[in-house]
Amino acid sequence: MTLDPRAFDDLVRSRNSVRAFTSQPVPRELISEIMAIASRAPSGTNTQPWQVYVLQGASRDALADKVCAAHDALAADPSLASQFQDSYDYYPTKWFDPYLARRRENGWGLYGVLGIQRGEKDKMHAQHQRNFRFFDAPVGLMFTVDRGLGRGSLMDYGMFLQNVMLAARSRGLDTCPQAAWTNYASIVMPHIGAGEHEMLICGMSLGWADHSDKVNTFITPREPVESFTHWCE
Repeated sequence: MTLDPRAFDDLVRSRNSVRAFTSQPVPRELISEIMAIASRAPSGTNTQPWQVYVLQGASRDALADKVCAAHDALAADPSLASQFQDSYDYYPTKWFDPYLARRRENGWGLYGVLGIQRGEKDKMHAQHQRNFRFFDAPVGLMFTVDRGLGRGSLMDYGMFLQNVMLAARSRGLDTCPQAAWTNYASIVMPHIGAGEHEMLICGMSLGWADHSDKVNTFITPREPVESFTHWCE
């Protein structure tokens, strides 16, 4: 098979986290097609550790309402934090550079596009809560893994998620992978009917990007190859 590498490069570069979607529905057949392509991701001994829950319509809206209510309650009473714990340690317990600097650049870059200033906590809260409305995307995806599997399955899962996003992008759709949902796994998991043996990996918004919304002009930068590539000769 001979492919034009530039076409693939353009596809990868065009993928970014979209934070505003139109209400245009995504056909079930198209979602299934994306998942079928994504399932060709490699996994250790072909374990294929992914489980996907697709939320649309009333189920999507009901979950959004539940989690937004919890998000508001937590903001009003931080002592509730013990009720909303991450599924796993996605982020470090203590940030350090260069990762802290990149995180800050990302956050303030997004807020800058939206005109949110330092100290405007209500606006920050509202923007963060957009995660739990799937940024108005018509499709919400939840990804789980069996708790009994090892850390290697998380690496496998990352490749699967990338396939989902690229397969969607190649069909004109956009996505936003969302770790924010893991804080509310205690609400998400029973809502989607996941078993006790499952752990929530992340959520994802899927739909057609709203290109008229300024939030979608925010594109995160990438470090130059020289900064992370080490030649061992």
